Amino acid sequence: MTLALYSHPFAMYCWKPLIALHERELAFEAKLVEDRTELAELWPPASIPVLVDDGAVIPESSSIVEYLDRHGQAPPILPADPDLALQARIWDRVIDGYVTTPVQKIVGDALRPADAKDPEGVAQAHATLDLAYLTLERQLDGRGPDGWLAGEDFTLADCSAAPALHYADVLHELDRSTNRALGAYYDRLLERASVAHVIDEARPFRHFFPLPWPAHVD
Repeated sequence: MTLALYSHPFAMYCWKPLIALHERELAFEAKLVEDRTELAELWPPASIPVLVDDGAVIPESSSIVEYLDRHGQAPPILPADPDLALQARIWDRVIDGYVTTPVQKIVGDALRPADAKDPEGVAQAHATLDLAYLTLERQLDGRGPDGWLAGEDFTLADCSAAPALHYADVLHELDRSTNRALGAYYDRLLERASVAHVIDEARPFRHFFPLPWPAHVD
């Protein structure tokens, strides 16, 4: 078995499969994507991440995480029970739509020239993050000190939430006084070995971030 992941350690969507790879303790070759020419030959959109498994090409972060359950002996990242699997997929979609997308909007606007800024779009993105925090707080309230986003087990939803919340907290600081359950959940994510490992690997690339990196985000 030869797994290769085309990714970048600082890219939000790449963290999702990286966390899953470490959760499942799978050996893999990390292919750092800077020039996308080689990647485009495998996957014409040349978007990251892309997993290659002995010739099989699997794009898109959530699909890669599901695929990785075929390898290794660890508990599945996508639960075997169909109802629990549905919950994991739902909350993965919620995270991508209501946290990752507005984060990308804010970062993308920071990269635009001054005459192409979209302040209204950025304001809407911040409002969406407020809504996301409220939604996640309600989902997690009462879950307990060991609970995860989609249930009792660490799943695809948590692989998605870790990078999204990490970057969201950089841009739209999480108010822990009003989001106590979400704050406690986020702390559990940061303490998870797989998540801590991915954050450590991303630190050397923080100088590429187009906005100031706040002191409260380690």
